[in-house]
Amino acid sequence: MNELAKILLVEDNPMDVILTLDAFKEAKLKNKIYVARNGEEALDYLFGRNQFSNRENFPIPTLILLDLKMPGIDGFEVLRQIKSTEKLKRIPVIILTSSKEEADRALSYDIGANSYLLKPVAFNGFIEVVKKIDDYWFSLNISAPKE
Repeated sequence: MNELAKILLVEDNPMDVILTLDAFKEAKLKNKIYVARNGEEALDYLFGRNQFSNRENFPIPTLILLDLKMPGIDGFEVLRQIKSTEKLKRIPVIILTSSKEEADRALSYDIGANSYLLKPVAFNGFIEVVKKIDDYWFSLNISAPKE
């Protein structure tokens, strides 16, 4: 990814949102991070609906960090809709969850997740995860071509 990546963080836990955003700052990454606080808001953002209709202010992300366990529309359904939509299906989706359930991991990959990461317990762990995301997805990885 050559240009500065735009990241959509889909997370319903306010403390995890703060931890993730702080970890990006601490790691000195300058990526623009947009936050959707539940599955419905994530889909509105991705499809440019309601308050997210202005694509200049809410651009299509180049990477999605997606929590699975959310009330209402969960991360699995968000992932299904992303991967079944032509204009969104090539966006890398990293599952960032506290679920260690093998069934959750299997279903995530079956639906089309690009990676499955466990949320670290400590802040330093969040910083390390963020640095590794940066190293791989923004440095080493060659992204899919635009449609």
